[in-house]
Amino acid sequence: MRTTEISKGIATMAAQVKRTALVFFTAGLLPFGALAQSHDAHAGHGVQPAGNQAVTFSPANQAPMDHSDMQMQGGTAPDDARDPDLYSGGFKRNEGQFALNPRHRLQMSDEHLFASLRMDKLEYVRAKGEEWGAYEGQAWFGSTFNRLVLKGEGEFADGKMHESRTEVLWGHAVSPFWDTQLGARFDYGRGEPSRQWLAAGLQGLAPYWFELDATAYVGSGGRTALRFSAEYDLLLTQKLYLQPALEVNFYGKDDPERDIGRGLSDGKVGLRLKYEVNRQLVPYIGVEWSSKFGKTADIARDAGSARQETRFVAGLSFWF
Repeated sequence: MRTTEISKGIATMAAQVKRTALVFFTAGLLPFGALAQSHDAHAGHGVQPAGNQAVTFSPANQAPMDHSDMQMQGGTAPDDARDPDLYSGGFKRNEGQFALNPRHRLQMSDEHLFASLRMDKLEYVRAKGEEWGAYEGQAWFGSTFNRLVLKGEGEFADGKMHESRTEVLWGHAVSPFWDTQLGARFDYGRGEPSRQWLAAGLQGLAPYWFELDATAYVGSGGRTALRFSAEYDLLLTQKLYLQPALEVNFYGKDDPERDIGRGLSDGKVGLRLKYEVNRQLVPYIGVEWSSKFGKTADIARDAGSARQETRFVAGLSFWF
């Protein structure tokens, strides 16, 4: 009896296997049937031209387009159009008290006039027990390309000017970062004769953000001079930075009345630590080394004056 049950079970499993195989076989034939049906559906189409055969089309015989029936606005406003001057208070374009001249040319941004004052140094100076004040800056008025420039540098004490250098120049932009300058320089020294010079120079921003200023001078009596200065801002933070500065002066002729000798006359090297309260207000402290060279140093030695000097400074830079 047990043998009979095993035989029945085997027969049942065989029947299930046959049914499963029939289902998968039928499902496998379905895509082929669909493909055959799709192919038969296009059987009625004509023979398509081969890829290397040109297909020609006859041009369509169409009449030219006619827009006469379209409702398009012409060159005049319709009768029901709103009056553009209805809410103008009685004023019309190019008429009335506040109308603009229609022939007025548009003024571009580089034609506007601007003005600025930049005081690089306004400082207290102390050296060898002596104290005085010093300033250096420039102001200008004009357009982007042409402007009137006023430069000034000097020292004062006890409310009196001891010495100063003032330049009045015409500045002209020759490139995005450079201006040529042409004008006059006036030197003043307490107890010394004044000097006047013709000036021609170049001022601008060199690569790597070096600010340079070089000017040549010609004075009366065959006097010539050359002044060169350079500055650089070395950022420590976004607001705190070191500013090294260099200035040298050359003269082509002795001027004993002003204690100046021919050649490299004097120079200054300074280092100032500046902090930007804002972009327009910068207090600072620093140190500056001043030295005289060549014949100028000899004149200072003969007069009993120091040829070299270390100065401590504290001041303010600002612009507006």
